[in-house]
Amino acid sequence: MPEVLFEFQPKGRYVRVTAIDPRTGVEVISICDSKYSQSMVQRLAVRKLKYVLRKRRAQIMGPGRTGRTDLLA
Repeated sequence: MPEVLFEFQPKGRYVRVTAIDPRTGVEVISICDSKYSQSMVQRLAVRKLKYVLRKRRAQIMGPGRTGRTDLLA
């Protein structure tokens, strides 16, 4: 993905991470243990964001027509 915006909110032993795709406005939220590194948490959030974008694209395209999901990578 060319650009992802992140927001980190510490909540005790955990961190609430919001990842936003600025192109579509889609955002996902992950809760992670604060012992994980920021880069690891970002990778997990990006994976979740890509998953949600693929699911939404599949819903728009209809069943059996997922289109070119490699464009979202």
